[in-house]
Amino acid sequence: MLDDSTKGQLAAYFERITQPIELIASLDERPASQEMRELVSEIAAIAPAKISARFDGRDARRPSFQITRAGSDLGVRFAAIPMGHEFTSLVLALLQAGGHPPKLEADVIEQIKALDPDDKGDFVFETYMSLTCHNCPDVVQALNLMAVLNPRIRHVAIDGGLYQQEIEERQIMGVPTIYLNGQVFGSGRMEIGEILAKIDTGAAKRDAAKLSAKEAFDVLIVGGGPAGAAAAVYAARKGIRTGIVAERFGGQTMDTLAIENFVSVMETEGPKFAAALESHVRAYDVDVMTLQRVEQLVPPSQPGAFATVKLVNGAELKSRTVILSTGARWRNVNVPGEQEYKNKGVAYCPHCDGPLFKGKRVAVIGGGNSGVEAAIDLAGIVAHVTLLEFNEQLRADAVLVNKLKSLPNVTILTNAQTTEITGDGQKVNGLRYKDRVSGEEQLVPLEGIFVQIGLVPNTEFLKGTVELSKYGEIMVDAKCHTNLPGVFAAGDVTTVPYKQIIIATGEGAKAALSAFDYLIRMPVAAQ
Repeated sequence: MLDDSTKGQLAAYFERITQPIELIASLDERPASQEMRELVSEIAAIAPAKISARFDGRDARRPSFQITRAGSDLGVRFAAIPMGHEFTSLVLALLQAGGHPPKLEADVIEQIKALDPDDKGDFVFETYMSLTCHNCPDVVQALNLMAVLNPRIRHVAIDGGLYQQEIEERQIMGVPTIYLNGQVFGSGRMEIGEILAKIDTGAAKRDAAKLSAKEAFDVLIVGGGPAGAAAAVYAARKGIRTGIVAERFGGQTMDTLAIENFVSVMETEGPKFAAALESHVRAYDVDVMTLQRVEQLVPPSQPGAFATVKLVNGAELKSRTVILSTGARWRNVNVPGEQEYKNKGVAYCPHCDGPLFKGKRVAVIGGGNSGVEAAIDLAGIVAHVTLLEFNEQLRADAVLVNKLKSLPNVTILTNAQTTEITGDGQKVNGLRYKDRVSGEEQLVPLEGIFVQIGLVPNTEFLKGTVELSKYGEIMVDAKCHTNLPGVFAAGDVTTVPYKQIIIATGEGAKAALSAFDYLIRMPVAAQ
C-alpha cells in the first residue's frame, strides 16, 4: 500500500518517536479490512523497535484501528484507511502518541490537559470526514492531539464513504461533522482554539482580559487572508508594532483546492498556501491573534489618536492605524429552505462534500467558472448533475463550458431562477425553479444542492462606520485609503476589481505602505 519513497520518509519521521506505540486493529471480512491490515502491518514493519501491531481489537466499528502507547489506552482511533488528505493526520497521530512534542503554545497544552468532564464521563468525539476533504484534517488533527494530551478525551475519525450506513442514519450531508457524546457539536473547519472555546466555558473571558491588556499597536490588521498576511509582513518589516487579528489564517484560500495562477508558484493547494502565509507572517515580529471575531470599529477621535477594535468576546484592541482585510465569503442564494437544510443537503464545497453524494442526484446553482467547475467535478461522483444559471447563457470560460456539455450525466438549465429548496424536514429532497422565459415553475427531485454564485464581502460590522459601495464593499482609493483617516482597507473586501489572490496580496502590501506613510507624517496626539 505504501511505496518505497513513502516508507523511506516515514522511517525518517519515526526516528522522532521516543515512547513505543501500539496499533490495535478491529477487522471484519470486508475488503477494506484487508487494506487496513496491510497498512497497519506496513507501518509497524518500518520501525519494529518502536511500533507494534495487533489485530485482536474489539471495537464495534470494523474496520478501525487505535493508536496508543504500549501499556496505555490513548483515545485516538481511525475508522478509516487514512490516505489522501488524512495521511498527514495519521503521521502526526503516530508521532504525538510516540512522545514527539506538538507545535502548540505551552498555555494551550496546559489548557487541554486541565480539561475535566467531571462526573459526565469522558469527552467522546466522533468526526465524520471524507478523504478528499481539505477542511477535515484540521479537525481530525486537533481532536487527535487533544486525545493524546488528555486521557479523558477520546476521538475517532470516521470515513463517511466507508460507513455509509452511519452517514444515512445520522443524516450527515456535509463534512467535517463532529459529534460530542452522541450529540452534534459542530460542522465545517474548526481549529483547536475554537473547539476549546466550546468546551472550556471560562476560556473566552480569560482570553478577552489578556487581549485587552496588550499595548497599543502602530498597525492593526483585521483579517488573515492573503491581503492581511501581506500587510502584516510589509508593516513588520518597517519595524513598527504590528498586530493581526483574525478568525482564521488563510481566508478563502482555505476553501480553495487548486491554486495555479499565483506567479512563481506553479501549483499548490489552498490549505498549503494558507500555511505558508501564516509561516511567513510569524517569521516577523507580528502579534498574531487568531480565533477572534471583530464586532465593531471605533475610528480615532482626531488625527493621530487611537482607533479601537472591539471583539465579540469583549476585548478591545487599540491602534494608531487599522487595515481592514476581512475578505469575503460564499454568497447565499437566499431562498426558502436554504438555511433550514444547510449541511443537510445544501453545501458550498464540492471538493469536501461531493463524496457524500456518490450515486445520488445533485444540483449546482451558478454558471460561472466556480459553478461549472463544481458540476464537472461532481459529475464523476454522483448519478446526475443539474446546473442552474439565472442568465440566458453560462458565464464560465468556453473550455469549461465545452467540457461540461460533453458529460452525459449533466443537464444545463439557463434562464432558471431558483425559488425554493425543498426537503422532508430532515434533508433536502428537491429544488424549485422558475423558467424566466415562460414563467413556469418546475420541481427537480434531488438529494444535494451546491451553491456557487460568488462571494459577499465581510463588512456587516462596518455599516455606519466606513463608506461602503452598494455591494457592501469598502470604498478605497488608489492607495487603499478609506474615508476615515488612519483606516485603510485591502483585498476582496474592497472595491478593487478582480478578486484574485495575487491582487489581494499586492493590495495588502500597498495598504501597509500607506499606513506607514500616514504614521511618519502624523504627530501623535495626546491619548
